[in-house]
Amino acid sequence: MYRFSNTVIGFLNLFTMLGSIPIIGGGLWMARSSTTCESFLQTPLLVIGFIVLLVSLAGFIGACFNVAWALWVYLLVMLVLIGTLLAFTIFGFVVTSQGGGVEVPGRVYKEYKLGKYSPWLRNRVKDPHYWRTIKKCILGSKSCSKLAFWTPLDYLERDMSPIQSGCCKPPTSCKYGATAMMAQDADCFRWNNAENLLCYECDSCKAGVLEEVRRDWHKLSVLNIVGLVFLISIYSIGCCAFRNTKRAETDHPYGENRMTKVRPRWDFYWWRWWHDRKDQLY
Repeated sequence: MYRFSNTVIGFLNLFTMLGSIPIIGGGLWMARSSTTCESFLQTPLLVIGFIVLLVSLAGFIGACFNVAWALWVYLLVMLVLIGTLLAFTIFGFVVTSQGGGVEVPGRVYKEYKLGKYSPWLRNRVKDPHYWRTIKKCILGSKSCSKLAFWTPLDYLERDMSPIQSGCCKPPTSCKYGATAMMAQDADCFRWNNAENLLCYECDSCKAGVLEEVRRDWHKLSVLNIVGLVFLISIYSIGCCAFRNTKRAETDHPYGENRMTKVRPRWDFYWWRWWHDRKDQLY
């Protein structure tokens, strides 16, 4: 029964090795696409897929074929993965702890303010290069085209996603016409009716993107916690498999001491001769 841990590790790594193939395939498929949003994901997907494949392969070989060095590499990489995932989860909770929508009187949807989010997230969307990429992604998703046929009643009764609320319309508080010159939100002056402009340069649009990120990151953090528990469990079983593999390399069965003799150190015979001579002299 002491080889049970090796069998478990072998099967688990076989499953994860097979599971890495769709991840790599998805990354390669995205690499062929010209859509900006998908290019965000192709590199992380390929990196994650190949790491999972290599780590699972090392664990499978080490556990099933009693290769101690492969299991040692497997356990080392697993320890790094656990530490990285833990740090990433904590970081995610910290940077997404702020934010949320503001109720709009008489409306179902909420509006979002950029100042409510963490400085790290705000700095990300304020980077012009980064924001250009996100804006192309929003245009490609055609989120705002869905609102083009809404009636005034729809704006009163229907909900919107954070991106639709922030990017596809001006803030509800904006006043246009004769009162347009009065002091009001700066986003009111950034709004443009052109389909490719709308409110894509508004702070409310950036806040809507950050709200989507915050929601997705919270869901991902929950999955990360489940993944951490799973990885720690696998790491514990892997340590047992590594110990069993080391015993198998030396043909040293568990609970049995097969040592029959000890090779003396280099100075043993010299010390023994001197001890005997001393006894003869005295």
